[in-house]
Amino acid sequence: MPPQAEDEMRPSLVFSLSLVAPALLVMLFGCGGGSSSTVVNPPPGGPPALALSAFVSGLASPVGMEVPNDGTGRLFVLEQGGRIRIIQNGALVAAPFLDITSKVESGGEKGLLGLAFHPSFSSNRRFFVYYTRRLSLQLQSVFSEYAASSSNPNQADASSERILLVVNQPFDNHNGGQLAFGPDGFLYIGLGDGGSEGDPQGNGQNLQTLLGKILRIDVDGAFAPGKQYAIPADNPFTPPSGLPEIWAYGLRNPWRFSFDRVTGKLFAGDVGQNSFEEVDIITRAGNFGWNKMEASHCYPPGSSCGTAGLILPIMEYAHNASGGEAVIGGFVYRGSAIAGLAGAYVFGDLSSGTTISPSAPSARTPPANSTCSITATARCCAYAPRLEHISRKREIL
Repeated sequence: MPPQAEDEMRPSLVFSLSLVAPALLVMLFGCGGGSSSTVVNPPPGGPPALALSAFVSGLASPVGMEVPNDGTGRLFVLEQGGRIRIIQNGALVAAPFLDITSKVESGGEKGLLGLAFHPSFSSNRRFFVYYTRRLSLQLQSVFSEYAASSSNPNQADASSERILLVVNQPFDNHNGGQLAFGPDGFLYIGLGDGGSEGDPQGNGQNLQTLLGKILRIDVDGAFAPGKQYAIPADNPFTPPSGLPEIWAYGLRNPWRFSFDRVTGKLFAGDVGQNSFEEVDIITRAGNFGWNKMEASHCYPPGSSCGTAGLILPIMEYAHNASGGEAVIGGFVYRGSAIAGLAGAYVFGDLSSGTTISPSAPSARTPPANSTCSITATARCCAYAPRLEHISRKREIL
């Protein structure tokens, strides 16, 4: 797709959530509910049909939601323009938790894109954000640490910013966006390939750039020389073979990813170019193919390629009217309120209005083409060997 056309479409990748996020809050929060100490496989027959319902209104272009492990039950919602809002006791708190709109360049696929709370947030008040800014004419991805106020838990200290990392962006799209702490206590970061169309700079396969990668850094250890963070000792690359922050590569635009809190596996939705959307299980030093492949198909279409050394997606679906437009990513459901979803990876797509839930496969499940069908009530995608879906409800807001 031409860069301009993609940039006009991709705002919805971020901003479709302005329509669906208030309703999704109920479902996504449920995905984190309950507790489990063993792996639970989805029962035969698939999950039950569910509908989304509006939860809260008054948000401006919400692009993400995070829940700190502090026992308060508060939901923190990212607004693309540069504010973090709090939902507490089912109501939107009037004053923003943090407002950095003066620093953020938003629009298209730019803005305040990521938020992660330190695992010890309840005691150290530390949290991390990802936003885009324009310095002179250069678009940059900025990863910063902030602290919550010591006197008001619903306010951040806006003066506490400490910039950890700045990455120059060659184009305005494909900025990735996710921040998340893994079970290992390290901070994982998703960065897209730098944008335009087809990865013209070859960033996805280039281990000398952070673009098109999942990064992994240590925000608690002694800083590495010249850096504002430490490098985990078991990160796979060291100079000159590759940049030490890189955990996995060959990604186009990993917009949202999450860890299965039972297995620890890292599931990522990687937005496709023109033909396929994919879901990957991210592994150490893994090469996920872009731009040699789009999902499990050679790229550009019609070219030949080899799959040796590449990790193919655990699921893909067509980038068309029957499939979808851009995979959003989701969560493996480990709650107890919806028994039929136990162990399923529940994720969404930008344009289809569908929430899809193939079972959560192992990292070694062979890839399979998904087939999609449209009924009067749902658009469903199948991950072999069986079809599972959640009915959608269009009357969200």
